[in-house]
Amino acid sequence: MLDWEELERQCLSCQKCGLAETRHHVVFGTGPRDAEVMCIGEGPGEHEDLQGLPFVGRGGQLLDEMLELIDLSRDKNVYIANMVKCRPPHNRDPLNTEQDACIGYLRNQVALIRPKIIICLGRISAIRLIKPDFKITKEHGQWFEKSGVHMTALFHPAAILRDPSRRPDTFVDLKGIQAKIREVCTHTYR
Repeated sequence: MLDWEELERQCLSCQKCGLAETRHHVVFGTGPRDAEVMCIGEGPGEHEDLQGLPFVGRGGQLLDEMLELIDLSRDKNVYIANMVKCRPPHNRDPLNTEQDACIGYLRNQVALIRPKIIICLGRISAIRLIKPDFKITKEHGQWFEKSGVHMTALFHPAAILRDPSRRPDTFVDLKGIQAKIREVCTHTYR
């Protein structure tokens, strides 16, 4: 396992897949590196690629609002990252080969942070991290445990923007996350 400095250095210079050829910035992740809660999306979009930060476009603004409802903030107590660290062209889903090339960076981040809760943002990260047959429309908000880490998935913020009828379900899911944080985390709300 690499330390933060070496992990970020290697990630920022990565050439393991074709996404390296079209990126503006590697989007490594943001938030406190001792966060008990970690959000993991699928991959950067255009705004993220241009700024080098995850979830900074309209979906990111919605994510920040969602997290704020349950007293989470990327500045204080949640770390936000993506499955792949470079933008797939036209915001398409990351290919399995791209995920495979990048998953080591994410695993290393998770190992360094040691979160108690992982929130998958959308089906792509849920399929990769929770289980291969994950169905976001049926299983969002449900809890799974892997290696002592509590995991759940929310609809991706971009999907909520496209289909606002998902907001009520997401609100219920967020309240479930808040309850789980109170159950298993020791310093998230301090």
